[in-house]
Amino acid sequence: MSLLDQLGRPLRNLRVSVTDRCNFRCGYCMPLSTFPDESKFMAPSSLLSFDEIERLIRLFVDRLGARKIRITGGEPLVRPQLPRLIERLARIPGVDDLTLTTNGYLLADQARALADAGLTRLTISLDSLDADEFARMSGNTRKLERVLAGLDAAVAAGLTPLKLNCVVIRGQNEAAVVALARHFRNTPHVVRFIEYMDVGTQNAWNPREVVPATEILRNIAAHFPLVPLEPSYPGEVARRYRYADGAGELGIISSISDPFCGTCHRARLSADGRLLTCLFAADGLDLRAHLRAGARDDELARILEGTWRARRDRYSEERSSRAQPSGRRRLEMYQIGG
Repeated sequence: MSLLDQLGRPLRNLRVSVTDRCNFRCGYCMPLSTFPDESKFMAPSSLLSFDEIERLIRLFVDRLGARKIRITGGEPLVRPQLPRLIERLARIPGVDDLTLTTNGYLLADQARALADAGLTRLTISLDSLDADEFARMSGNTRKLERVLAGLDAAVAAGLTPLKLNCVVIRGQNEAAVVALARHFRNTPHVVRFIEYMDVGTQNAWNPREVVPATEILRNIAAHFPLVPLEPSYPGEVARRYRYADGAGELGIISSISDPFCGTCHRARLSADGRLLTCLFAADGLDLRAHLRAGARDDELARILEGTWRARRDRYSEERSSRAQPSGRRRLEMYQIGG
């Protein structure tokens, strides 16, 4: 029998941040004005070790029913020796899907090692194919060419089909929507367009900058007729569409205009070991303290189970019912991996 939270939702997907550091400064996550250097990031001793990460994931799988593990950051590929962690996690019985989200900058050098270690899927953030627009979106960094090289390396390593995430922000990259759709038509890759979300408090989120899913869909369909598809699995966050001419598939994630809290089956583990039951959480349960105090597996399992059973989070639905967005503090996206 599945372990359910207060709203009847099981835990199926665990997102694990392995670092809060990143080599980009995207405005919607880690603005350059707030993070000009690395002085604000965690000390290495604050991060969960690979042993600690593996131990917790085994408990999430064995005792809570997690089946999908996604490695995130910050930028996870800046964590030294990451393929070694992937190899360890790939051996855990019950993990059906082991995937990773990256900005792609370091991927050309690591794609083969990640695939050989047992990574099953890969998501790459790609907010524009225009070099100048990409530079503005990623913090005045001219790294598009290297990201595209990383994408090619991932294909060569067999990590296909790729998922490519584009955060759409009004006044910044609306033109990227149709350009990305056109570029990746007739490929196995799936571009997913994401409404700009109010994750954290550093990105100066303004609801007027949100391009709603209906507008994104209308702009693409004006060029390429689309047909809706059924979800691949219960609780899938992206609404899926295929091109009517059979040229592939895309997705749209509408956390702002059409929240999906009611089917959310995700938990998040921060790089310093906090368990978070919502993307928009203000804080989380400090599992690192329990680990380093010598807690046994059965004690940790009871803590995890109790936290999930008490879960009532539905921030996006609550936001939609308010005239103004919440002013409460929230953890930043780079701390919990989106």
